[in-house]
Amino acid sequence: MQHRSFWLREIAGDAPDAPPLSGAARCDVAIVGGGLVGLWTAIRIRQHDPACDVVVLEQDICGGGASGRNGGEVLSWWAKAGTLVALAGREEGIRVARASEAAISEIEAFCSVNGIDAEFNRGGYLWTATTAAQLGAWDSTVALLDDLGVQPFQRLAPTEVARRAGSAVHLAGIFDASAATVQPAKLVRGLRRVALQLGVRLHEHTRVTELDRQSPAVLRTASGALTSDRVVIATNAWAGSLRELQRRIVAISSDIILTAPAPDRLDEVGWTGYEAISDSQMMIHYYRRTASGRVMFGKGGWGIALGGRIPTSFDRHPGRAGDVASNFRRIYPTLADVPIAADWSGPIDRSAHGLPIFGHLGGREHISYGVGWSGNGVGPSVLGGKILASLALGLDDEWSASSFVRARTKALPPEPIRYIGAHVVRNGVVRMERALARGEKPRALDARLARLAPAGIIPKKG
Repeated sequence: MQHRSFWLREIAGDAPDAPPLSGAARCDVAIVGGGLVGLWTAIRIRQHDPACDVVVLEQDICGGGASGRNGGEVLSWWAKAGTLVALAGREEGIRVARASEAAISEIEAFCSVNGIDAEFNRGGYLWTATTAAQLGAWDSTVALLDDLGVQPFQRLAPTEVARRAGSAVHLAGIFDASAATVQPAKLVRGLRRVALQLGVRLHEHTRVTELDRQSPAVLRTASGALTSDRVVIATNAWAGSLRELQRRIVAISSDIILTAPAPDRLDEVGWTGYEAISDSQMMIHYYRRTASGRVMFGKGGWGIALGGRIPTSFDRHPGRAGDVASNFRRIYPTLADVPIAADWSGPIDRSAHGLPIFGHLGGREHISYGVGWSGNGVGPSVLGGKILASLALGLDDEWSASSFVRARTKALPPEPIRYIGAHVVRNGVVRMERALARGEKPRALDARLARLAPAGIIPKKG
């Protein structure tokens, strides 16, 4: 990808690129993907077994994919409690949800210990409604958590939601105090530095062109071949190019705009905190204030990839950026004149149920994968590192044995049916949500199509 996110441009030149793989090499564990999941996995393996020779292969630079392009909202899986319980059972589902909350504190502690200035701010998470149709989107989740005897969400008065979010367009909402925000590129580049310090070998600009699944596996690149006893696939949306995972994930776009710094203007409208905020649309809007007084405003789910091919429009798409900007101005009319300073896109590896999937590729014990982060991977990537490290090392522990890891998930439709059907459903969702934003009743057909869409970062209402 050539068009970098603002986050990556902000830290450009922080360290020399690692050299591409050249010639024949050997290692104990090869990790494909140098983003958050791959780097957390490499770090966990070296911490558990310092003698294990770990090599990370990254087709771009570390953070060049979703890890350096996301909105920097560090959320738990509490909003996904219903799906977790359905997959893993009540006890294990809540244990995993608690672990996803604890992961946020682990990131904070890791950054502190290792001198990583990732602009970590624990402002919490505001789950809001910006149209009447979105009201109560969280009710089933709150009720389930009450039944389970745990309640991370606090109900706020509508006036308090609007005050914290900085706009009266916010009609209601609930609050989870555990969430945080970060500058994501600074986080992933900090992990890169720590991984290298721990002795992880890294090759950037090294795309794996062929994976020989024999044992030991052979990973071939344009200029070399790496033989490894064990392999970890942590390539986010690009994992859809593997035949075993083609029907497990679909790549969709996430599009972000970033305003010029306007701290005084944000203070004027009362947006003084660092909450991670989302509305309750199916094609979700997510936004936050940055440390420098900019507004990050994003929207997920417009672009849809065919099979495992990631199009160049997932790098940047001016048309989609214009749509995001118009939605920013609708939700923040008092900030409509604040200039847009940057825009970019990135891929999301969407699973059918909106949570990641883990396993052994084609049942091969020496090749593990963790993909399908579905737009909420910054915080949970910590858990992904623990799970994948345990699977790669063959450990029998709470992570490798978790029913969440072993959960069976349904396959997505085959191509091209999936691609065509996804566009039909997507267009229905777009029409429905535009009507609701105008205060109009959506067409019955669009409402029916919307019911066919899987849940996103947040569960669907009803």
